[in-house]
Amino acid sequence: MSKASEAMPNGEWRIYRGDNLPRSEWEIPAPPPWRPRRAAPELAASASFCPALSEAVQGTGRRYKANEDIIRLVNAALHLRRPLLITGGPGTGKSTLVDAIAYELGLGEPLRWAVTSRSTLREALYNYDAIGRMQYRESCSASDSQLDIGDFVELGPLGTAMLPAMRPRALLIDEIDKADIDLPNDLLNVLDEGRFHIPELSRIKQRTVKVRKYGNEGVVDISAGLVECYEFPLVILTSNGERDFPAPFLRRCLQLRMPDPCDDPVRLKAIVDAHLGESASAKADAMIQSFATRAQGGDILATDQLLNAIQLVMGSYSMDDADKSELELSLMAGLGRKI
Repeated sequence: MSKASEAMPNGEWRIYRGDNLPRSEWEIPAPPPWRPRRAAPELAASASFCPALSEAVQGTGRRYKANEDIIRLVNAALHLRRPLLITGGPGTGKSTLVDAIAYELGLGEPLRWAVTSRSTLREALYNYDAIGRMQYRESCSASDSQLDIGDFVELGPLGTAMLPAMRPRALLIDEIDKADIDLPNDLLNVLDEGRFHIPELSRIKQRTVKVRKYGNEGVVDISAGLVECYEFPLVILTSNGERDFPAPFLRRCLQLRMPDPCDDPVRLKAIVDAHLGESASAKADAMIQSFATRAQGGDILATDQLLNAIQLVMGSYSMDDADKSELELSLMAGLGRKI
């Protein structure tokens, strides 16, 4: 019996079940031979990497509605240690999926990197404040040997996600299609290797340096300027489908086209139930059906528009029929037409 099958009882391959129930008693199977762990297991076992989930992430995790396609692809990404590239329209749940996975599997607060046209790989990995170090040296009249360089280095979201740990850290790279043309391939070269180098730290005589982790998560020891992961991070990349990606990038990703819940009245109602309760959903049945019909007819709509409208129009406010009608039209205005 392989190590992978030993890790999953009764041959069950699904680690993420999509049932919104937190679980701590699970083990990730051994990685494929071509995705070897880099860091020593002793180092990963000693790491404490799992910050508590925020209330916002817990709320999203409890309410997220995953379908079978989503569940299958998330599990494939966990088994194969590959990034999951998700495309889809606005409001389809691309960026909130990471919260649902982290909530169910206890992966800690997800790390997030919102990509822009100016984003760089180094920004994702680490930041070295050379100017701050120079100013500190001048103000304190201290030589370089008296300064702790680690005070001026902070890991980025990807750099923090790649720190050694026994379970993968969840990382959202949001709107990768906004990036410079070279960034996707640069990014995946690092993810393929499972390690990266900080030259500013390797040049100093001090072998081990304490640096800050991203998001005020504390400090970590970095030896010889090298960061190596034990478990590859679970990376979710989102795209609005505004550009095509090069073949080398797509080859290294698993691809998921996020189904639009606006096209499916059953899933749409389940989302409303989860967020606002079955009572509100029952009262808004006609609104849900009308919203779904418009989406199926070609209007581009987002589920949060429907939730906003039901919350306000069906809420316990003193609102006359004219206000309700006008607000419903305004809050659920189309975002365009499908091509």
